[in-house]
Amino acid sequence: MASAHDSTQPPAEATPRRTTVVITRPSGQSAELVALLERAGFAPFEFPLIDIGPVADTAPLQAALGELHAPAALGFALVVFVSPNAVQHAFAALTSPWPTHVAIGVVGPGSVAALARQGIAAPAYTVISPGADATITETPTDPRYDSEALHAAITAHFGADGLKDKRVLIVRGDGGREWLADTLTEAGANVEKVAAYTRIVPEPSMRDWERIHELLAGEPHAWLLTSSEGVRNLEELAREYLTADETLTLKHAPLVTPHPRIAEAARQAGFDRITVSGAGDERIVQAFSTLFATASGLDTKAAAGDEPDAQVAEAQKHGHTASAATPSGQSSQKTNQESAPTDSRPAFAPAHQPAQSRMTDSIDSSKTASKSDAKSTASAPPSNPPNTPFTPYESQLKERRGGAGTALVWLVLVIIIVVAGVGGFMLNRKFDQRDAQLAQRLQASDAQTAALRAQADQAASSVNAINTQIIQFQGKLTDAQAQSQALQQQYQDLASNRDDWTLAEVEQILSSASQQLQLTGNVQLALFALQSADTRLAATTGPQIVTIRKAIAQDMDKLRATPSTDLTGLAIKLDTAIDQIDRLPLAGEAPIVPSTAHADTPGDSAAIAAATNQPRWKVWLQQIAGGIGQQLSSLVSVRRIDNADAMLASPDQGYFVRENVKLRLLSARLSLLSRSEPALRSDLNAADTALGRYFDPSSGKVKSVRDLVKQVNDASTAVAVPDLNASLAAVHQFKRGG
Repeated sequence: MASAHDSTQPPAEATPRRTTVVITRPSGQSAELVALLERAGFAPFEFPLIDIGPVADTAPLQAALGELHAPAALGFALVVFVSPNAVQHAFAALTSPWPTHVAIGVVGPGSVAALARQGIAAPAYTVISPGADATITETPTDPRYDSEALHAAITAHFGADGLKDKRVLIVRGDGGREWLADTLTEAGANVEKVAAYTRIVPEPSMRDWERIHELLAGEPHAWLLTSSEGVRNLEELAREYLTADETLTLKHAPLVTPHPRIAEAARQAGFDRITVSGAGDERIVQAFSTLFATASGLDTKAAAGDEPDAQVAEAQKHGHTASAATPSGQSSQKTNQESAPTDSRPAFAPAHQPAQSRMTDSIDSSKTASKSDAKSTASAPPSNPPNTPFTPYESQLKERRGGAGTALVWLVLVIIIVVAGVGGFMLNRKFDQRDAQLAQRLQASDAQTAALRAQADQAASSVNAINTQIIQFQGKLTDAQAQSQALQQQYQDLASNRDDWTLAEVEQILSSASQQLQLTGNVQLALFALQSADTRLAATTGPQIVTIRKAIAQDMDKLRATPSTDLTGLAIKLDTAIDQIDRLPLAGEAPIVPSTAHADTPGDSAAIAAATNQPRWKVWLQQIAGGIGQQLSSLVSVRRIDNADAMLASPDQGYFVRENVKLRLLSARLSLLSRSEPALRSDLNAADTALGRYFDPSSGKVKSVRDLVKQVNDASTAVAVPDLNASLAAVHQFKRGG
């Protein structure tokens, strides 16, 4: 029997597919949990619902940490870290070792491990946590790790009023639960809060979403949510990326949370298969193992065809009833059952076996057992050995005893038969009554079946009507969805057109500002136009808009850095020079002062002759000749002119020379107003060259005009203005779709 049973065993099933556990912790914080899940036979899949980053302004955190080394009377008596992330970011900003006199409070074992990685551990430092005090545990194996448990640990360490009028620092993320801070404040502590990190809603990749869709399509999986904020983020992402059926599947998926508060948040979000594991990676893995081990055990039991406990109890009840009907065969039946092989018959009759057959089997087994006992008694050997001699008296006594024993056996056998007959008769009557009851029940069942069929027909007609209404509702829903899509498309078109209008307006503003800047050189007006364009673009978002605003900002910086030039003053100087050109003397028209003949008064000829030992007449002749020579030399004036062309210019040519110089100065004035530095320099140099070549260089008026030209030429380096090409190029590139 055993070998046959072994040969009919079903073949071993294939290795089941591993269950996927979706881990929603922040990236980089699940390495140990992933290793534990893989060793437990699960397939971990990281799907972060929260990203942790540094705060934008670390000055408050550094200022608070800088007060750790203050005297005990003025510094912090306790610093509370709400999470391992708070420990990591705070110690990253810490510039000096942690003082031993400042106690540290943490919520769970993860924060204790984070402190240990920073070299902070008992007994060198005072670390207060719920797991370190047995008074704050609900049971020896189920400690609480939350703000309430931490407050109980702090109270146990400091006493009820130990923190009164003392400073307490809470290092946390941006925002969070305020219960611990409020409770410590009510107890008289001076609580200060500082943010060490910020929580950001991540944007999962398309590959992660494809894996989530595969899991929700039917693969075995479960979720791990370790924060209430993660529950809210998952709900928001599900509304955006999942369909209604996938969201429903998600809400029915197994969910494990480490704290009842997170479980309550998940329950309010619609999740209905929630398991609270407790804090710690080992507890989380144990919860998953227990959850899926229980589920696999129930599936195996259902697949093996085990009978419910109610059927086993019913079989036991019928078995006891059958045994009670034959009291004289109880011992025999018990003996037979104990001596039979374990695989010869089941311990209880099947639940579907009729009661009459079970009763008959019991009676037959009782009769068989009684006959076996009687046969064994009748064929039993004598108690004495066969070679023992007997006396006649002993022989008679033996015959009497043998006859009395045989009569007793037959009497017992008759009683058993009578009892069996009476029991069989009673059983037959019961069977008849049961048959009548069954017939009545069958009739009632037929009537109920007919009524149920009628109700089913009515329900079918109602279902058909409901289906018709559902089809109508689906049609209306389809129409509503089509209208919603059309409205959304119109809104997108309107938003796109609005952006295009804004961009066209900005382009027009920039073009006008560029033209005005080049024509008039008004830097302030161009700067105002750029500011107006940047203000209009600020109401529009998009990466290309940011690029355009950057280009506008660069042009605004160039305009602000442009030096200011008094164009009006320079133009006035050129106008003054132009007005004086007609009155300037040419080199050949310099006025000549009329000469008057004069000579020195002759001296005393006698004295001169006496002094020189010359004759007097000779001295007198020399004086006459010298006077005549002086008079002749005073009548002649000699000047040096290097440019011969200037001396050969006729009056008509002098007119054209002056007009050419004036034209050069007028052209320079236009170049100045248009801020064209090369043209301005060229015209000014040509005018100055003409003034030096054709006009009298000794004239004060010529020198004055050339000085004005030189002043304007020196200021020409600051007349150039920047352009707005960067902003216009960014706008044109956006319009081309670049």
